[in-house]
Amino acid sequence: MLTRLLLVFRSLSRSFSITPRVMVQPNGNSSATGDNKPLIPHAARLKEGRAIAEDVWSIFNAANLPSDCINLGQGYMNFSPPHWVTEAAEEALHSVVANHYSHPKGRIRLREALKTFYSPLFNRELDVDSEILVTSGANEGQYSVFTAFLEQGDEVIMFEPFFDQYLPSVVFNGGKAVYVPLHPPAKSLDNATSDDWKIDFDELRRAITPRTKMIIVNTPHNPVGKVFTKQELEFIAALAQEFNLLVMSDEVYDCLVFDGKVHHRMATLPGMWDRTVTVGSAGKAFAATGWRVGWLIGPKWIIQPTLAATTRIVFCTNSPLQEAAACGLEQANERRFFETQRAEYLERRAVLTSTFDEMALKYTLPEGGYFILLDVSELKIPEDYPFPQSILGRGRDFKASWFIALEIGVSSIPVSEFYCEQHARIGEKYTRFSFCKDVDTLKKAAERLQGLKKYM
Repeated sequence: MLTRLLLVFRSLSRSFSITPRVMVQPNGNSSATGDNKPLIPHAARLKEGRAIAEDVWSIFNAANLPSDCINLGQGYMNFSPPHWVTEAAEEALHSVVANHYSHPKGRIRLREALKTFYSPLFNRELDVDSEILVTSGANEGQYSVFTAFLEQGDEVIMFEPFFDQYLPSVVFNGGKAVYVPLHPPAKSLDNATSDDWKIDFDELRRAITPRTKMIIVNTPHNPVGKVFTKQELEFIAALAQEFNLLVMSDEVYDCLVFDGKVHHRMATLPGMWDRTVTVGSAGKAFAATGWRVGWLIGPKWIIQPTLAATTRIVFCTNSPLQEAAACGLEQANERRFFETQRAEYLERRAVLTSTFDEMALKYTLPEGGYFILLDVSELKIPEDYPFPQSILGRGRDFKASWFIALEIGVSSIPVSEFYCEQHARIGEKYTRFSFCKDVDTLKKAAERLQGLKKYM
């Protein structure tokens, strides 16, 4: 173990050292500025948006962990998209037209496929020209909405824990984040589910001010796995209408809902189509997160200015992979792809939950998405454990995640990273494990996690 720690610290020192940049002076001489004395300061928004700080992804990067550590931290798959979708991508690569600029709205084949697939789910006939916009991943689509609608100082309400990209995207566009936490069970339940994380609706109402412009709803939720109930969405919808708020409904995990839960779409509630933009993702749907193909669905008054923004940010989205995503949606129902995929994810989820049950560990059973929150509040970490500087001063969950990665060989992500400082203590009880991996990898991780017994 000492050898492993030494290797990790050497890796950390390499990862976090910065070579001074050589600058050419007006007299032709060169000099090193040093990493603490930039010639021109970076924008303050990088700090305010927590974008330039040493974040959780940098700390728990594979380069900083033992080479044999199993990565259950980051939410990307270690298996390929379905063969018939990748074959469509290959076919598109041999097409002349599909290898050039697409229309900024998205390729018409994909927009038609989105219309056919989603119109029944939204209970309306979608317009491919004015109500559907293809974006460079869901994240860029969200960013474009913020660009299109936020003025300096506008407030955006987000539920904690929140997807970490929300904050910098809001701040970079002049907005101010306002945080409303999802509250975990008051007492740690042995069989808690994601539905046990609740909104305090009085707290939500108090968060709304005259500067509030928008509210973000993420269902199924990352990282809790909560599938918002219809009653919860109706209350949010009532507030949105009362205070004239735009709702961004992040539904990228809409195809991964378990245990008989129903995914309710905010835009289908009475009066909500006209003020809701829904976010979707081919990466989440077809195990192709690196393709960066997403979409927005909403009324023309939201889509049109967002198109103006995304056209200036990326102009258009990856052309051949739009064709592949279209193929995926065109054939998904006929192949019963999403039903099969859900069953596969249930099997993957069970590999971890059965292990946690066997060890009598407390966790939140996710009813959507592909993350499990493990309660690490009772994990016993030696007081003299040699944590690197990047972990010291962080929440207890950072120490737990680092300890588990090095001693057990399975990486996870500390949940306090997805909170503001005021509410970080809520997240410090948990660390997030992803189960979007093949079953063999999960079984290997489960065997290793048995080693936690002696530390609990």
